[in-house]
Amino acid sequence: MNAKVCIIDDDKNVRNSLKEILEDEGYEVQLYASGKSCLKQLEKERPSVLFLDVWLNNEDGLEILKEIKKIYPTLPIIMISGHATIELAVQATKMGADDFLEKPLSIQTVLEKIDKVLQIKNPQIKEIQLEYDELIGNSEQILKVKQAIAQAAKTNVRVFIYGENGTGKELVARMIYKNSERKDKPFVDINCAAIPEDLIESELFGHEKGAFTGAIERRIGKFEQANGGTLFLDEICDMSLSTQAKVLRVIEEQQLTRVGGTEKIAIDVRIIAATNIDPLQAIKEGKFREDLYYRLNVIPIIMPPLRERIADIPLLLDHFLKKTIEANQLEPKVFTSAAIELLSQYNWPGNVRELKNVVERLAILTNDTKIDVDHVREGLFNFIQEKEEDFPGLDLRSARREFEKNYIIKALKQFDKNISKTAKFLGMERTHLHKKIKSLNIKIDEL
Repeated sequence: MNAKVCIIDDDKNVRNSLKEILEDEGYEVQLYASGKSCLKQLEKERPSVLFLDVWLNNEDGLEILKEIKKIYPTLPIIMISGHATIELAVQATKMGADDFLEKPLSIQTVLEKIDKVLQIKNPQIKEIQLEYDELIGNSEQILKVKQAIAQAAKTNVRVFIYGENGTGKELVARMIYKNSERKDKPFVDINCAAIPEDLIESELFGHEKGAFTGAIERRIGKFEQANGGTLFLDEICDMSLSTQAKVLRVIEEQQLTRVGGTEKIAIDVRIIAATNIDPLQAIKEGKFREDLYYRLNVIPIIMPPLRERIADIPLLLDHFLKKTIEANQLEPKVFTSAAIELLSQYNWPGNVRELKNVVERLAILTNDTKIDVDHVREGLFNFIQEKEEDFPGLDLRSARREFEKNYIIKALKQFDKNISKTAKFLGMERTHLHKKIKSLNIKIDEL
């Protein structure tokens, strides 16, 4: 995918000449005469790098820089000016600009700066070659994951994926599979935590007719179903120790015996495992076999929680919003810059899965064409609306006070008791929130 370059300059000649040259170099170019028009477009999609003129008609380029960096802190921005000074360059750099160029622009310098910025922000981006890529994001954390996927896909070795629930572990497993030489063979997945212990061996290895009560016919297990392809063992640390021992034996011997059978069946299966807990801690607690861990952990891949890849949230919002609108045949909608900023401050305990659900809810329930902060505040927290019986004997004033207290407590918990973030989400001043907490007798240390 070609890098996108955005140019904000009130000089039409500068815009067009840069566009012509950059397109010849293979870049996708977007032109804007004002910062305001670009900010509106940034709500929908972000470029790889942005060129911003210091002096625009009725706008201050440094103010535009400040506003963009506030919402999209990782977006590379190169300032340009026909009246550059050292003081101006230093000021722009302090405000987050990645570089500063003086007009008239040297095309060679422009191309070098673009390449330099992209290399700094995405040090491995040119090395990543994935034919199948559905992992949304260009943060450093996600680029590292994509690099690991590309490396793993070239081999047949086992992969162990770590990450909280909702981070996208299964998506990573499927990307490894679809970029591998086994992509034309089966991909079989099983959630080890969802299968009862007395059935997990039958699910994995299959069984013969009459092997146990209810086994009225032969059944082919997941290992055999995945023969020649890939088997994804999700939440493997929840598997019983006895089953872990049998999985280890199958891995070592590359053959299995169905439950109730005697025949040795040779298999060729690439195994990808995943867990949402710390496997080393599980080993210490005697819940996970150390020898199985080392067999599986040939290529480890760590999926970062969403709160550690905030830079990807605007891209994810845009992606899920478009998907929801298309799937439900809704009128086009966009998130405002303020809404994106607010959603980027949320802790996202459910990670990408939670974000996807919230976007779907907002897309469907918001009647306006713009999803703004008020819609987000209403849709992000699914606060339980207390029923009338929950306030026995309370007058309206007391009931309102009780609801307000519970509302603030839940917000504080969601933002890890961070007063500034909670106040911003609630749309109130920090000092005002402090007064509210005191007047409502909320004990922050006890939350």
